[in-house]
Amino acid sequence: MLYANLPKPKPRRYSIPNEIMILGLSAGALAVYNYLLYVEDRKTYQCYPSYKTIGKALKIKSKGTVAKYVRELEDKCLIYTEPTEVILKDGKKRNGNLKYTIRPIQDAIEHYHYEQMKNVNEVAARAKAQKMLDDYNRKHPKATA
Repeated sequence: MLYANLPKPKPRRYSIPNEIMILGLSAGALAVYNYLLYVEDRKTYQCYPSYKTIGKALKIKSKGTVAKYVRELEDKCLIYTEPTEVILKDGKKRNGNLKYTIRPIQDAIEHYHYEQMKNVNEVAARAKAQKMLDDYNRKHPKATA
C-alpha cells in the first residue's frame, strides 16, 4: 500500500443558513451561492472564482447565466462584488475576476423584510387611490361618462 501513510485531507465543511430558503432564490442562484460558500476564505469571507470556474463547477454552460445568478445574489444582499485588476508581465492592466464577499445573512433578511413592507405599502396606496377614485365617480357620475 503506497498511500497508507499519507495524511487524509480534511473535509471542507460549511453550512448554509436556514433563512436562505425564505428569500425566493432561483435554483441557479442558490447553487452559485452554495459554491461561493464552498470556496470562500473562512477568515475574510471572500473568494475570486471566475464566471467560467463557477460555470464549470456547476455545469452551467453560459457565463451570462452565471452572471445573471450573481446579480440575483447581489440584489438579495447575499454577496457584494468588486472588480479586480491584473497587471500582465508587459505592464498592461487587464480586468481580473470579481472579488466576491459573502455578506452576513442578517443583511439579506433585513433587505427581504424591507422589500416586503415596501410592497405592502404600495398595495395599500393603490387600494386607497382606487377607493378615492370610486368615491369621486359615485359623487360625480357625469365626469366619467
